[in-house]
Amino acid sequence: MSAAEEVVAEGHQAVEAVPKRAMTLGTGTSLVVLAALLLVPMFVKNFIIFQMTMLLIYGLAVLALNILTGGSGQFSLGQSAFYAVGAYTSAVLMEHANINYALTIPISATVCFGFGYLFGKPALRLSGVYLALATFALATAMPQLLKLNFLEHWTGGVQGLVVTKPDAPFGLPMSQDTWLYYFTLIVTVAIYLLSVNLLRSRSGRAFMAIRDNEIAASSMGVNVSRYKTLAFGVSAAITGVAGSLGAIAVQFVAPDSYTITLAISLFLGMVVGGVGWLPGSFVGAAFIIFVPNMAESISKGLSGAVFGVLLFLVIYLVPHGARQIAILGQQFAGKLRKN
Repeated sequence: MSAAEEVVAEGHQAVEAVPKRAMTLGTGTSLVVLAALLLVPMFVKNFIIFQMTMLLIYGLAVLALNILTGGSGQFSLGQSAFYAVGAYTSAVLMEHANINYALTIPISATVCFGFGYLFGKPALRLSGVYLALATFALATAMPQLLKLNFLEHWTGGVQGLVVTKPDAPFGLPMSQDTWLYYFTLIVTVAIYLLSVNLLRSRSGRAFMAIRDNEIAASSMGVNVSRYKTLAFGVSAAITGVAGSLGAIAVQFVAPDSYTITLAISLFLGMVVGGVGWLPGSFVGAAFIIFVPNMAESISKGLSGAVFGVLLFLVIYLVPHGARQIAILGQQFAGKLRKN
């Protein structure tokens, strides 16, 4: 085999590096999880419903990062900036232009896609830790940009904007929190399915080829620069949708709500859930929402230290995240079937 053929063969292996079934759950498991999510609001109080809504929202944001990092191999610590752009886009459109909350979500996605795509263009020259630092700079700068005087009329400056939480449509007999939960669930399921299909498509295989071996992907004819910027745009768009839903759920947006701490939390959620495994995005989101509360219940004065210890134990016991647990479960189930 010639050297060129070896490179092409290596690139082909890179394209097929992640099996289709490895990206998501089985059909039966997915239906059980969906049924559980549909039934949850019937048995819990509004505060738990709000927390479940935030879990879905953060899950979307982590999923977006998973597409960028787990899919195309580009590290980002700037997701909080895209989340902020999506949140402020919806807030401004709802409060200043009186646009329906549902219509602001695709607008936020479009704005964030453009923002992410444009940011991805100059970022093509960077990779690895240098790309992570560039996105870190974006996340650090965004809260300060939102406080600029000439934007204060629209953004509310330091004080932020209050967002009106929508009522259930058509006179449906449910609370605002319950309706928003179901609305968020519909959007989440739709984006999740689109994301799975994206990674299984030709574009998704190109993402994974670039992630595994950029030189081999290029030799196969993959337009590396186009697909890298496309991955940034898609990730930013999904994060923008999460930001929009978050602004509506929390009913408030302010610059200091979207600091680098949020970006690091989303990155942490991706690692805990398993890099490259889409269902793990929601496991990671549950970790960053519920575990800090558990740490505070253990010790209010040392909640940060307790959280750090719990995080260390998770990383030590399951270094590949929730995906590792899922794989072990599948292997155990396979052995039971053989017996």
